[in-house]
Amino acid sequence: MMGSIFKNIMPVLYLLLVLTGCNEKMGKGPSLASNLPMSTPEQQGISSESIRSLLHSIDTSGQEFHSLIIQKHGHVVTEAYWKPYEAGDKQQLYSLSKSFTSTAIGFATDEGLLTVEDPVIKFFPDNLPDTISHNLAALKVKHLLSMSVGHAEDAIRILEASPKGQSWATTFLALPVAFEPGSQFMYNSGASYMLAAIVQKVTGQSAHDYLKPRLYEPLSITNTTWTTNDEGINMGASHLRMSTRDIAKFGQFYLQKGKWNGKQLLSENWIKEATSKQISNGNNDSSWGYGYGYQFWLNPPGGFRADGAFGQFSMVLPDQDLVVNITSESKDTKTTMQLIWDFVERIKDTIPLKENNEAYSALQDDIGSLGYHSSKENISSPMAASLSGKEFVLDSNVFDARSVIFDFENDKVLFTVKTKNKPDILIKHGINHWITEDNYKPEAHSLFSLRRIDFDSKVAASATWQDDSTLVMTWRFIETVHGDQLICTFNGDKVNIKFKFSVASLQNNEDERAELNGKLAPFLTK
Repeated sequence: MMGSIFKNIMPVLYLLLVLTGCNEKMGKGPSLASNLPMSTPEQQGISSESIRSLLHSIDTSGQEFHSLIIQKHGHVVTEAYWKPYEAGDKQQLYSLSKSFTSTAIGFATDEGLLTVEDPVIKFFPDNLPDTISHNLAALKVKHLLSMSVGHAEDAIRILEASPKGQSWATTFLALPVAFEPGSQFMYNSGASYMLAAIVQKVTGQSAHDYLKPRLYEPLSITNTTWTTNDEGINMGASHLRMSTRDIAKFGQFYLQKGKWNGKQLLSENWIKEATSKQISNGNNDSSWGYGYGYQFWLNPPGGFRADGAFGQFSMVLPDQDLVVNITSESKDTKTTMQLIWDFVERIKDTIPLKENNEAYSALQDDIGSLGYHSSKENISSPMAASLSGKEFVLDSNVFDARSVIFDFENDKVLFTVKTKNKPDILIKHGINHWITEDNYKPEAHSLFSLRRIDFDSKVAASATWQDDSTLVMTWRFIETVHGDQLICTFNGDKVNIKFKFSVASLQNNEDERAELNGKLAPFLTK
């Protein structure tokens, strides 16, 4: 599957996922405190040592966290980012987006624009198949919400492959409803898309625009993006981006049963319904087997969560007045969640604690040291001086790449790609440290995959010499979940460039993109 996704991708150009995004570097504390006040862990009944233990467990687990915010009694007791990720960065939410789609349905329900008992076909009179089956006629909004449509498989890829000019709703409604709606759980991102389409039908606005005055603005959720399809409808199932701080506000909003700053924005009845078990989905044998609500999962220790691929979470535990928010690129999200369930078990007793300045100071030091770095094998190579500024003309390739140039400047590598039909691309790398500044390319367009990185993003880039002849360049698309590596091997007047997408690394798979090969052309030096 991954091969079909990346086979024809322009691997060098996709690093230009930088057309939009946040260019502001936010500090910790003040910008969050206006909505979620800061506190020491001890003031809220959690020891700093327990959080230090959690960070240590994360470090030794092999899971890659990008951010972590923990709230207790409405106060942020921990806010941590693993460099090069920062507080101001938008985060790719994957299926955590579904919970926002559900929220839009909740507001529309409160406003009397629909009910969960409404038949789905009611909203799409112009998209119906010639024959409406009994099961299709019985399909209700609540079945979309609870992932109990009755399809035999997830509809999302079928929707994405809709014939040009055909509405995704037409495609969805033409699919066989094999089972009685409501009879069984089957995770179906196509259902979430249809919810977003229903919101647009009944409000005249995209789900994203509809949520702005009702949710985003009251909670001061800013700098968000939500991709639409060609019909201008939000994807519903995914493609929403916002900062971890804003995810934290969303979790707190649900913990407070739809109330914010003393005002009931979304009815408590909807919150209860959306976060209660609407359908069974397992035998409590995994974190995904405790039941499903309306686009929310139920947690093993109690409560519920918004949940996205590769470990994007807002975990709400009402019994402990606790919210835990994570963005990550986890190898195993089961392990990621178990780290939190173990932590939750350790902090169940919430008696007031005395301040522990020493432990709190040590926690802040731990947080400040979090980050991902190159392996720091070699600072330089004797080849660097002779290679610097030289242009390698590439063999014919499917990526439209004509040549590459490596410029070595003190502790930096400037990597330039020349293409036949696109502007030159320049990415600045720190030797064994990250460079993000200036790694925006507003003139470029992302050519990356619809299924993985289809967002513009700033790039954090670092490089290290694996040995005298092998330069490894690492890119983190820090407003998405993922990253990439280019392994550049120099042999005389030749260069070979191999690619390693982060997902392939996580899954111990080979990257199926074609290698690039080039030859030094002295007469083309800069």
